[in-house]
Amino acid sequence: MNPFTMRKIAVEARNIAVSYDGKTEVLKDINLDIQPGEFFALLGPSGSGKSTLLRLIAGFVPQQGGTLLVGGEDISRVPPHLRYVGMVFQSYALWPHMTVAQNVAFGLEERKIERRIIDKKVAAILELVGLADYGSRRPNQLSGGQQQRVALARTLVIEPRVLLLDEPLSNLDAKLRVQMRQELKRLQHTLGITTIFVTHDQEEALTTCDRIAVMDAGVIQQVGAPEELYSRPANRFVANFIGSINLLPATAISSDIDGSEVECAVFGRFKLPGLLDATRGEIALRPLAMHLAPTGTAARPDDIVVAGRVESREFMGEFVRYIVKAGDTPLTVDQSHRTHSALFEEGAQVRIAVSPAEFRFLTS
Repeated sequence: MNPFTMRKIAVEARNIAVSYDGKTEVLKDINLDIQPGEFFALLGPSGSGKSTLLRLIAGFVPQQGGTLLVGGEDISRVPPHLRYVGMVFQSYALWPHMTVAQNVAFGLEERKIERRIIDKKVAAILELVGLADYGSRRPNQLSGGQQQRVALARTLVIEPRVLLLDEPLSNLDAKLRVQMRQELKRLQHTLGITTIFVTHDQEEALTTCDRIAVMDAGVIQQVGAPEELYSRPANRFVANFIGSINLLPATAISSDIDGSEVECAVFGRFKLPGLLDATRGEIALRPLAMHLAPTGTAARPDDIVVAGRVESREFMGEFVRYIVKAGDTPLTVDQSHRTHSALFEEGAQVRIAVSPAEFRFLTS
């Protein structure tokens, strides 16, 4: 049973702008609608502005323009300690001289909560994060994953309106990161608290969050569900940042209610659904969308088929990555690997088959 009352709160950013020196814009006209109870990620490379936006929501970074609403309330000028948001930092920031239980109780004690209630809430939250038997230990007696859970418990026990996570898994090894992101997802779903998660790791964002805002150079490039960002990137940056991609120069020949005829040097002419509002752009094609087979092997009737030559291959475990030259153009092609499946040798002549539905026409 969940002993905590977490209200599902919306977070809205309206035309948010931040500039540190009056000239260099760190955040540019940020507009976001984060739904109540949503697990939302801010994803982007270093310097994209994602951590600045998170710290702005917490109240640690002043905005020069726009409005920030939490639960419909404008908190743009509200000091951090009155915003009632909880933040878990990358470094965990645990008190080394305090026990786990004392660390978790700290925020409640600062609020002058009755001791009996503090003890009850601390016990309940430690149970929730799987640390019920660790209350008497100190942080240096815990693993990195356990310290992360203590930091989460300390933040959640005060029942914040919104939970902010700033690269919380970056200090963990790869296997532990997978375990902790699953734990984060479980906790978030159990509590129903609106959560904003900053990361530069696309896998973390795609596997954990309901929706993602991809940021670059202080600008939101696209907001969408993980599958939307992967399958329907809005521009070249998103296509490159979310997974691997082949980008090929292309031209829209015609466009009508039945779709648009597109031409690129590698795959020739083919029809795409929908109207295109530009004539020149690029075809985006995921490596897993193509299928390799020996030359002369039959493909599905609607597939586009081109000939190629294997230039190199890398065994990646779950799949094999090939560089295949189609004419003068190298293509990255990923093929799922199964036990005893044959691998194409370097120099092998192959055919590449791809459904037109896998292509996306990008104009920026």
